[in-house]
Amino acid sequence: MNVHNQEDYVLVKDFITGNEACIEELIRRHKDRVYTYILLIVKNSQLAEDIFQDTFIKVIKSLRRGKYQDKGKFLSWVLRIAHNLIIDHYRKQKLMRTVSNDDSDYDLLNNHKLADATIEDNLVHDQVMNDVKRLIATLPEDQRQVVYLRHYCGLSFKEIADQTGVSINTALGRMRYALINMRKMIKEKNLSLTTS
Repeated sequence: MNVHNQEDYVLVKDFITGNEACIEELIRRHKDRVYTYILLIVKNSQLAEDIFQDTFIKVIKSLRRGKYQDKGKFLSWVLRIAHNLIIDHYRKQKLMRTVSNDDSDYDLLNNHKLADATIEDNLVHDQVMNDVKRLIATLPEDQRQVVYLRHYCGLSFKEIADQTGVSINTALGRMRYALINMRKMIKEKNLSLTTS
């Protein structure tokens, strides 16, 4: 069997039944897009390589445990794993970045940079961001992906179309429907998404 000519779902099935060459082909086929996706978010090549490796380790483990259901594209599933690993990385970083005022000769907290926004401003901003994230999370997968790639990764619609394997018009349509759905939810939930 020539693995190069097989569809992703066939390679996945054959890998699960023991053909190791299939996972090598899947990685070869998708490595550039997965790595680029990670690098666009983390903006650090060493970190991107680490997360890229962790992504495919998790992919292999998940496939072996039977945790993959073919509900669409293999690539989208891999990108979702990569995205979750990126979030996990930043959560860990945030936890490690706690600073003690006792370790310094001067008062770290008495700093004009920290005085720019009030605690109330920060709380309101965080609440708005959380509300927006919750709204995005309720969107259908294809719309959620376009919103994320456009607004969190800064990709153009052409790049989004290339990344997701659809036409530019489809990517634009998904964004349009995502915005319509979000406006509808904002109205239904009576949310105020302003920081002032």
